[in-house]
Amino acid sequence: MSKGKAGGGLRGFYILLAVVAVVGIGAVGYSVGSNALGSPVAEPVELEGGDDFQRLTAMAIPIEVGAEDAPITIVVFGDYLCNHCATFSLRIRPMVESNLVESGKARLAFYDFPLDPGSGTFLAARAARCAGDQGRYWAYHDFLYRNQRSWALNDDKPKAFAEFADQLELDTGEFRGCLNSDAHAQAVTANLELARALGLPGTPAVLVGTGDGATRRLNSYSYEAIEATVDEILGDRG
Repeated sequence: MSKGKAGGGLRGFYILLAVVAVVGIGAVGYSVGSNALGSPVAEPVELEGGDDFQRLTAMAIPIEVGAEDAPITIVVFGDYLCNHCATFSLRIRPMVESNLVESGKARLAFYDFPLDPGSGTFLAARAARCAGDQGRYWAYHDFLYRNQRSWALNDDKPKAFAEFADQLELDTGEFRGCLNSDAHAQAVTANLELARALGLPGTPAVLVGTGDGATRRLNSYSYEAIEATVDEILGDRG
């Protein structure tokens, strides 16, 4: 099992989602410069070719947990200032991992969906991925959710995120270098544009499906709803 791994193996899954979602992608561009710009990129960047859905799915990189050959993929789109997303990540995701991922039934993929990028959620998503460069993505991800209020009200978010990295005993020099650049800006932007292309109304958005069959957007993010959908799809597959 791989944990906290950025992957791009869901391309076929998302092409399938295109069939069940209303897709209306506006033309977006892509531009990623130096990884040492000296100031944090806190807003979406341009994505060249983002109006091509298949190319967009390749640029949208989730953080994945579980076996690559798991028959079911559970996809979650989340925002770091979403209270319900915090509930999912801190209370429900551990049950999903323990009961569905570790059993080999499913793979979990988390996509960033910063609903209001300028509020700090885009930078928070980048910060979590910078922590992931040091193997601590999920620890930082959960720390952001546990401390939503403190960083939301902090006018100096880069400083707040760097302090979080220090509290988690990351290499803060490496973390600051990553944050004070455009590192991971393309992936977070592509995740955002993918969520919009799929017509997702808000967060957390949970989709469950396979690469060769039924795909469902759940109306609930409860563990019971996710488990029931996974078991039903597996039952349908025989």
